[in-house]
Amino acid sequence: MSSAATTVIPSAAPAAPADQPPPVSGAERSATPVGEQAARAKAASRLMAAAPTAAKDAALLAAADLLVARAGEICAANAGDVARAEADGTPAALVDRLRLTPARIEAMADGLRQIAARRDPIGEVADGWVRPNGLRIERVRVPLGVVAIIYESRPNVTSDAAGLCLKSGNAAFLRGSSSAINSNLAIAAAIREAISSAGLPADALILVDDTSRAAAVEFMQQNDYIDCLIPRGGPSLIASILEHATVPVVIDGAGNCHAYVDATADLDAALDIVVNGKTQRPGVCNALESLVVHSAVAQEFLPRAAAALDGVEMLGDERARQAVPAMGEATAADHATEFLDLKMSVKVVDSLDEAITHVNTNGSGHSETIITSDIAAADRFTREVDAAAVLVNASTRFVDGEEFGFGAEIGISTQKLHARGPMGLDQLTTLKFVVRGEGHVR
Repeated sequence: MSSAATTVIPSAAPAAPADQPPPVSGAERSATPVGEQAARAKAASRLMAAAPTAAKDAALLAAADLLVARAGEICAANAGDVARAEADGTPAALVDRLRLTPARIEAMADGLRQIAARRDPIGEVADGWVRPNGLRIERVRVPLGVVAIIYESRPNVTSDAAGLCLKSGNAAFLRGSSSAINSNLAIAAAIREAISSAGLPADALILVDDTSRAAAVEFMQQNDYIDCLIPRGGPSLIASILEHATVPVVIDGAGNCHAYVDATADLDAALDIVVNGKTQRPGVCNALESLVVHSAVAQEFLPRAAAALDGVEMLGDERARQAVPAMGEATAADHATEFLDLKMSVKVVDSLDEAITHVNTNGSGHSETIITSDIAAADRFTREVDAAAVLVNASTRFVDGEEFGFGAEIGISTQKLHARGPMGLDQLTTLKFVVRGEGHVR
């Protein structure tokens, strides 16, 4: 961490930022204990809850400009992380999640600018009413407090999480993976400097630089300081969270996303949607992993899909392999797997009922799409498929905070309490009852 990250900020003024820290290895421990960092985040969160919109927006715009200005430094730090991942034999799709380019840094900056342009949810009155006795009751939107995010590989999460927490009046308490530690440190240093320049506490963003397993478990158990923990990563991270976390958790789960090509589908459109969903960026959670095709169009569609998905390993059931003999054989586990690679499962069904059952049985509750010309079939699919997002005639790649107009997202929740789907500003708030009387007693 920078020296700014190890300075306790007094309530009267933020600490001055320091230069970017030197690269560290994943095994190196921070001089500052996780609990102390969490306490500083809590102190900053109380200041952020009262921060004016103008100051938050100024910090976001300054952060966007600093990310672009320091793109060379950030890319240099990222190059070391990428080289280490490649040397370790990390799959190409996961290396792509890690890699930063000037264009991707510009996209991160644009996300911060979009967040700055959105309305400030804090202080918004969700609803209100007056009781017969004259009491006036309102529900007012307030920050969660300290939002902790533990995440793997993707350094853009550092920017997205910091920006969304900042605008929603929260403190962002982040713990990335060892694979992206130098990238994350460089990004966090720039954003902390921007926050401080706007007169806000730099500790509104704290990145824990100890990437050891022990520190991760300690991070998950900061009950006195963390108000909400959001994990962003694969099954092993989620399993660790479920085993060790003692703070409230919103699960950003796996994305075993399906496309169902119905009997009435426009097959040209279906082909475009399937290719886009699978190949545009296969290593992300809204990438297409499973293809379900109605038997009425399977013999025509699947050979076309196999040709268009050149380079994608397709694993199918018996009828899918009859249509494409070169296709590999899918196991039951394959149909339920998030591959995060150029690989997908294929299932042929005889009805919409069978398609919905297959999706609900094997899906992860993330995003599912139907390609159809039948309005009734589309309505049934959207109504009966159990997922955070259900699409009609559109790629699952659209299930994304920026594509939904949120500016960015802090994750995509696959659970049903508090938040579901892409989590933007509103999902980082809660509602407080404010009751006004005139000397009322009960």
